[in-house]
Amino acid sequence: MGTSSFSLDVPDALAASYSRSNGASGRAWIAALPALAAEFLDRWSLRPDGPAGHGMASLVLPVVRGDGTPAALKLQQVTEDNAGAVLGLRTWNGRGAVLLLDHDPDTGTVLLERLDADRPLSSVADDTAALQILAELLARLVAVPAPPGLRRLADVAAAMVERAPDAVVELRDPAERRLVRTCARSVAELVGEAGDRLLHWDLHYDNVLAGEREPWLAIDPEPLAGDPGFDLLPALCNRWDEVVGTGDVSRAVLRRFDLLTEVLGLDRQRATGWTLGRVLQNALWDIEDGEDALEPAQVAIATALLGRAAGTP
Repeated sequence: MGTSSFSLDVPDALAASYSRSNGASGRAWIAALPALAAEFLDRWSLRPDGPAGHGMASLVLPVVRGDGTPAALKLQQVTEDNAGAVLGLRTWNGRGAVLLLDHDPDTGTVLLERLDADRPLSSVADDTAALQILAELLARLVAVPAPPGLRRLADVAAAMVERAPDAVVELRDPAERRLVRTCARSVAELVGEAGDRLLHWDLHYDNVLAGEREPWLAIDPEPLAGDPGFDLLPALCNRWDEVVGTGDVSRAVLRRFDLLTEVLGLDRQRATGWTLGRVLQNALWDIEDGEDALEPAQVAIATALLGRAAGTP
């Protein structure tokens, strides 16, 4: 098909995100994005079918394939975080996750089945119902063994433990420094048994969309080989204002944690340790970005889990 009439206005927010995160290479990629989209519309015989959507790292163009099938053309710069996404999607092969239809390894461009971007799981008003859907979806995803070639939680966790002592001194609050050290000790105890399941690594309500082939499907994985307990924290953070609004943050956190671990069939002590590992990871990322305080929700989640482990009512 010809694309002489195709024009793409790159969203300002996406351009700003790439400039901020990737500097000159990000600006160059954004400048080349309209031509890249036109190239793949031609190469894969696609017709644009509505306005483009975007996140902070990708642009998604609704398209129709030559046979009339609706699809989504996703364009993003290849990074360490998304490098394993295609392998993960191929391994799941549509079981609980969006179906991969085509892929260009040189540019990272992918063609995906079309889901309903206007119906994320966050649109389900009942939080317990939404969490149950997410938990059942996550249980399906992590039931799959990770294929060779993905990053391994064992390596990620060992690197976190090594970095923690130097990073923690950047935090202002002594209590937060103690909390991060506690998280690092928990990870150090588990690092030798880091698991081999195929993890999504970022499964929260807005990374689950309504579909036609299945009611709900996961999108935007950042696959990792590891223990399913390392995949729980994004779900615990969903709708944090509602957690705070209950008036008992610890109780609300533990209710969510218990639902997730029950549906996934996880040992709660082990899942607690890996969730603290995820808090550690986020803390290290924030410190790298120049922060000198932890995000309050992360502190509250870690505190709730540690309180239970210590037998605090």
